[in-house]
Amino acid sequence: MKKPDILVVEDDTDIQQLVSYNLIRSGYNVTCADSGEEALELLKKESFDAMILDLMLPGMDGMEICTAVRTDEKTRSLPVIMLTAKGEEDDIVAGLECGADDYVTKPFSPRVLIARVEAALRRKPVVHEDQDSADEEVISLHSMQIHPGRHEVLLDGQPIHLTTTEFTILELLARRPGWVYTRQQIIDQIRGYDYLITPRAVDVQIFGLRKKLGTAGKWIETIRGIGYRMREL
Repeated sequence: MKKPDILVVEDDTDIQQLVSYNLIRSGYNVTCADSGEEALELLKKESFDAMILDLMLPGMDGMEICTAVRTDEKTRSLPVIMLTAKGEEDDIVAGLECGADDYVTKPFSPRVLIARVEAALRRKPVVHEDQDSADEEVISLHSMQIHPGRHEVLLDGQPIHLTTTEFTILELLARRPGWVYTRQQIIDQIRGYDYLITPRAVDVQIFGLRKKLGTAGKWIETIRGIGYRMREL
């Protein structure tokens, strides 16, 4: 089996070496970039399975890089884990809002970081090239079609580009229309049971999802004091 390829974007040499060493020990291939601009050039030339991205970089910062990754068709589904010293709640929410899949604050435990990478790779959609697309599961709801295997959402036949987290939330709600999911249940689904994140960050993800769905965003209903559900047909 091919080792997963991880792109580490970090300008601090000591941290870059620490992260790389632990990734290599855990069985990953590692490529490093010292700046956001270098990372974007690497992403144009090579394919990666995940990216660890420092927020505070010379030139383009991590937020700008993450936004660029999410707007590029080739990389929009790439798992992005932000690694930064900025650990305030507003910083975490801003990172998730711009498209990051996970957020690890410095100082960090290498074991925790590796666990987050493994979790991100498990959530990444797997595409089987030999699978007959006619046999692929499709969730059809309202005027929306969700293709889990292709990580694709069509709204009135037009593709909607979602982050991995947004797609996971949408799929969760769409599989059981009318079923109410608490914020904690959503957190458990998209992050794993040991992930520390505030309910506010879930609200931010829902807000972003509704915005991308446009008028169809009204199908995601807020159940006050509990959580969210997808409106039934």
